Amino acid sequence: MDPIQINSHNARSIKLKATLTRKFSGILMLAAGLALISSSTFAVDEEAAKALARQNKCLNCHSVDKDKDGPAYKKVAEKYKGKANAETRLIEHITSGEKAKFPDGHEEEHKIVKTVPAKDMAQVKNLVQWILAQ
Repeated sequence: MDPIQINSHNARSIKLKATLTRKFSGILMLAAGLALISSSTFAVDEEAAKALARQNKCLNCHSVDKDKDGPAYKKVAEKYKGKANAETRLIEHITSGEKAKFPDGHEEEHKIVKTVPAKDMAQVKNLVQWILAQ
């Protein structure tokens, strides 16, 4: 190959490498951004969460900012703030019927949150995220 062809080939190679580097960098940035969007930071549908809480009569025992028979959601959010298992723990609590302790010391099975369609975990997760956002 003569020197002109080598330079032309090198120039194409350099341009191709630069293009691939830009595209790869863009893909990496997108992947990094998606990685930051964890299950705990998805957009909460507040109205849907409140509607589900009303349908299941959650607000008979809980309030956003005042204790009733159950703790205020602000207290729940404070208790779980910064805990990696917060979402999982609350989902378990409202879907399993485990015992809940009342202010007078007695225990009852916590009401299981029901959704339409049945066992729609996206709705349950949205409710839990709303509670944790208080």
